[in-house]
Amino acid sequence: MIAYAAEPAVLRAIEDWRAWLAHERRLSVHTLDAYGRDLAAFLGFVAEHLGFAPGLRDLENLTTADFRGYLAKRNAFGLARTSTARAMSCLRGFFRFLDHNGIAHNAALGAVRTPKTPQSLPKALSEEEALEALGAIGDLSGEPWIGKRDTALVTMLYGCGLRIGEALALNRGQAPKGETMVVTGKGGKQRLVPVLPIVAAAIDNYLAACPHALGGGDPLFVGARGKRLNPGVAQRQMRRLRAPLGLAETATPHALRHSFATHLLCGGGDLRTIQELLGHASLSTTQRYTKVDADRLVRVYNQAHPRARG
Repeated sequence: MIAYAAEPAVLRAIEDWRAWLAHERRLSVHTLDAYGRDLAAFLGFVAEHLGFAPGLRDLENLTTADFRGYLAKRNAFGLARTSTARAMSCLRGFFRFLDHNGIAHNAALGAVRTPKTPQSLPKALSEEEALEALGAIGDLSGEPWIGKRDTALVTMLYGCGLRIGEALALNRGQAPKGETMVVTGKGGKQRLVPVLPIVAAAIDNYLAACPHALGGGDPLFVGARGKRLNPGVAQRQMRRLRAPLGLAETATPHALRHSFATHLLCGGGDLRTIQELLGHASLSTTQRYTKVDADRLVRVYNQAHPRARG
């Protein structure tokens, strides 16, 4: 339960805003929690700044200097620009909700610029590294069925380009049975994803070995006690792979999704198709992979072309 330093009227507005985000915007629980923490941190700053818990009129009277003071405090604590950008997005969304619903109006926030964030490129594994990871991860566990579970999971992440949360949200009844499966992504949006035979075989192999009785509505990927698998377990297994395979620290479950997209692009896949497969709402998000591929081409050129050496 997130505690907000604010008067009851503000707390009611927050509750309405979160309900709107959940039901109208269909944001995930993780995103809602992140926004809740960001808003709680801001209200804590305002309460400390004013000397009392703010009400709606206090929020209306905040100036650009107040918002910039909040940004300065985050900067003083060394918080990442990406984190601050999300916090500002949260504030803009909350104040926009207040304004649209006639609850409170503050024009000062619109004059505050969000710090620019460096655009990081996806960190993909090479094709050889990805295949080595798929072949080795099953050997990390002493329990054969858990090894098969881990193999099935990373094979699905790389073979289908799923987010870790999308894969772990699947239930037994949604296990791939044909050449495609339906995946629910961010915002509750569904997409159709092709399923390679190697992915279907790894899933079948895991389910045949799983000791837990799983019905159609039970989780597809489960932990040792039969509960839905925690993403931290998958992340830990990928960390354990790095040393024996000589993988970089960026070798994470999400890197397998990046590898899926990058390798499709290298193989001639078009951006629009890759966008659909990844479930990206914007083509600009998918276009980051063209830079990854360009970096690879430049590296190969510099290493191999006679005119690039010396």
